[in-house]
Amino acid sequence: MPWAGPFLLEHGEGGARAAELLALRAEVFPAEAHPPQAREWDALDVLSLHVLARDHDGRPVGAGRLSPDQRIGRLGVLPDWRGQGVGQALLQALLDGARQRGWPGVRLEAPAGTAAFFAQAGFLPVAGEPGSLHRRLDGPMAVEDAAAAVHATSALIGQARRELRLYSRALDPGLLDAPAVQAALRRFATLRHDKQVRILLQDTASAQLLDAPLLRLAQRLPTVFQFRAVSDPVDASYPSAYLVGDAQAYYFRSTGNRHDDGETWLEGAARARQLRTHFEQIWERSRPWSEHRALGL
Repeated sequence: MPWAGPFLLEHGEGGARAAELLALRAEVFPAEAHPPQAREWDALDVLSLHVLARDHDGRPVGAGRLSPDQRIGRLGVLPDWRGQGVGQALLQALLDGARQRGWPGVRLEAPAGTAAFFAQAGFLPVAGEPGSLHRRLDGPMAVEDAAAAVHATSALIGQARRELRLYSRALDPGLLDAPAVQAALRRFATLRHDKQVRILLQDTASAQLLDAPLLRLAQRLPTVFQFRAVSDPVDASYPSAYLVGDAQAYYFRSTGNRHDDGETWLEGAARARQLRTHFEQIWERSRPWSEHRALGL
C-alpha cells in the first residue's frame, strides 16, 4: 500500500472490499446528482482492479476501478479530499495497472465538468461520442479535431515543468487562445521554479497576433516568454507546427494551420528530442522579436 502524501493507495482485485467501496460510492455519487449505476455493485466489479485511497486512519476517501473491458470507471473522491491530489493519484495508479496488463489504451466516460482533469492526464475526446474520452498507452495518439487539439495542448502544458518550445505560424487562433490552454499556460508560467517558454513565429505581420491572449500573458511575464521571428526563407516555408514540453512530450501537426491532422504523445521522448533539436537549430538563426511589447495590448 504505497503512501502518496496524506493518503495511501491500496490495490485489490474483485469483491474483497465491496462493502467499503459501496459505502464510499454512496457518498461520492449522491442520488440527486448521479444515476443509480454509479453507486451499484455490478458484474464487472468482481472482475476489476480496484484502487482505494485511505487517509492515515484507514478511512476510504476515494476509489476507482479498471474493468476488463479496458475502461476506467467509478472514479471519485470525497468532497473534503478534493484538490489534494487524490484523484490524480488514483487515475495514475489505474493507468499503471492498464500498462502492466499490456493494454494498448483505455477509455472512460467523463462526468460533466471533469474534462479538464482528464485532459491533464492525456485523455482525448472520442469523435462522435460526447463525454467519451480515450488514452492510448503504447504510442502517439491521433488528434483529429479542434476539441482534441485543445485537450492535447493543455495536457502537454500541464505536464511540463521546466520548458516549452512552440513553433507556430501566428500563435494558432482557435487553439492557443482557448480558455483551457490559456489556463494551462498561466499555471505553467507562474510555477515557482525556473521555467522558460520559447516561441518561434513564422508570420509576425499577421493581424491575428493583435488579438492573441498569449501575447498579453507574455507582456506580464517577460522573463518567462521569449520570441523569435523566423527569417531564413527555407524555415519560413516549413509547413508544420509543434509544441514540445521538457523534451519528453510533443504535439505535432503536419499542416500547421489545421487542427485535424496531428499526433501527440506525453511519453514520446525520442520524437520530442528530435523536434526540440529542430527547434533550437532554427532558433539560433532566427531574429529576436520584441515588437509584441509595443502592440498596446
